Amino acid sequence: MIGSPLRIHQAVPADLDAVVALHTEARATYYRGHLPDEAFAGPGELARSRAGWAAAIDAGRVLGARDTAGELLGIAAYGERDGVMTLSQLHVAPARWRGGVGTALHTACVDAWRAAGVSTARLEVFEPNLRARAFYAARGWLPDPDTPRDGDHLVLRLTLAPEAAAE
Repeated sequence: MIGSPLRIHQAVPADLDAVVALHTEARATYYRGHLPDEAFAGPGELARSRAGWAAAIDAGRVLGARDTAGELLGIAAYGERDGVMTLSQLHVAPARWRGGVGTALHTACVDAWRAAGVSTARLEVFEPNLRARAFYAARGWLPDPDTPRDGDHLVLRLTLAPEAAAE
């Protein structure tokens, strides 16, 4: 478990280096052995990744999770794609797995979606990434009945129940 409380925040441009480093480290854990290193850690991919994160941060679509010491422990990015809210990234520093960081980020995303009136969200998860698949299944994500896969990724959907009305 996390030794100190988390602070979920909107990422800002000054977070870019830490976001890219965390993303690169996390992706290597599940792609290594399944894809050539060049596909997730080569110079071209790193440049593409950095540009993508910079654009997402500038658009206000990235949440970060920091501990009280200020260390970036996790990141999530989401936005509308093809008319559907899409969780495009959710990564936790591997040393912090199973400590509640991913759950806190996921909850923050779902809360933001509900506040925006979103009823359905989607994501793609690398099929061999059993740890991530179990994480999402435990939070109610199910195979997308319309598009169950995209290449080597499974497509999952989450139906958001409306928040209970305050009494």
